[in-house]
Amino acid sequence: MSTLITGGAGFIGGWLARALADAGEVVDILDDFSRGQRDTFLDALIQTGKVRLIDSNLIEAGIDGLGTDYTTIYHFAARVGVANVLGAPFETLRDNVLLVERAIDLARRQSDLDRFVFASTSEVYAGSLEHMDFPLPTPETTPIALTDLSAPRSSYMFSKLYGEAMVLHAGIPFTILRPHNIYGPRMGMAHVIPELLRKAHEAPDGGSIEVYSVDHTRTFCFIDDAIDMMRAVAVAPTCNGETLNLGCQAPETAIGDLARIVVDTVGKSLNIDAKPPTAGSPARRCPDMSRMTALTGREAGTSLADGIRRTYAWYDAEVLGTAT
Repeated sequence: MSTLITGGAGFIGGWLARALADAGEVVDILDDFSRGQRDTFLDALIQTGKVRLIDSNLIEAGIDGLGTDYTTIYHFAARVGVANVLGAPFETLRDNVLLVERAIDLARRQSDLDRFVFASTSEVYAGSLEHMDFPLPTPETTPIALTDLSAPRSSYMFSKLYGEAMVLHAGIPFTILRPHNIYGPRMGMAHVIPELLRKAHEAPDGGSIEVYSVDHTRTFCFIDDAIDMMRAVAVAPTCNGETLNLGCQAPETAIGDLARIVVDTVGKSLNIDAKPPTAGSPARRCPDMSRMTALTGREAGTSLADGIRRTYAWYDAEVLGTAT
C-alpha cells in the first residue's frame, strides 16, 4: 500500500504525508518547489525513511518514471495564491488544467488504484454567492454559477471547476474535496491567521493592529481535523464518486473577533484598527459539513482558540522568533 501526494511539500500535503507516515504507510511526495521550500519539517519527514521526495514538475517532466503501484493519489499541485493568480490568470488556467490532466493520466496507469482525491476549492461557490439566493451553511448540492470570466481572480476558480469536471468523467475512483479555510502551522504568511499573528507579535504592547473585513465571518478548520477527514474519505467506500466540503461548520467567527482571539493568544493589550472590507471578499463563508460527517463519521473538533494557540506556538518558534 503506497500513496502519492502531488504538491506534497506544501502546507496540507506535508501534514498529510506526516500523518500517513506515522500510521506506517509509504508515501511519495512530488513537488518542484516553485512555491514552497524544503525546510526542516520536510527534511525530518524524509529522514524517517517512510517518505520519499520526488523533485519534479508534472507539466515539464510528465509522468514517465513514476510508479504504477499507488493505491491512493492526492492531487494538490496547482498554481494558487491570490497574488500569483491576479498576475497570471492565463497561466493559472493553463497550468492547473494541465496538472489535473497529468495526474489523471498517472491515475489511469495504476495497477490497483483505490482512490484519486482531488483538492478543488471553496471558490467554486463564488458565482453562486454573487448571483443567487445562496444557502448558508452551504451544501455541496448548491448550483454552481460563474463569476465574470474577464476577472483575473476568477481564473483560479474556473481551473478548479474544470478540474472537477475532468475528474468526474475520467473513469477512475475519485473523491473531490472543496476545502474551506484550513489553517495551522507551516501554512505560510499569506493567510489571515498567520498574518494577524505576525501583526500582533510585532506590535508594541498597548499599540494597535490593522484588521480588514472585520464584520465578515468565516468558519476555520484546524489542519489536524482536515487531515483526519481527508484520510477518512480516501478509504471510505461511501465516499467514492462524491464531492464533499472539507472544513468546519461552526462557529462562524467575525474577522474582528478572530483578531481579538489572536491578540489574546499573543498575550498583549492591543487595539483593533478596523479597516474596510477587502475587495472581492465574501461577507460570509460557511460549509455545510453534514454529508462529510454522515459518510465518514468525522467532524472538526479542535476549538478555534486551541488551534490558534498551537499555530502561534509553531510560528513563534519557527518564523517570528521569541515572543515579546
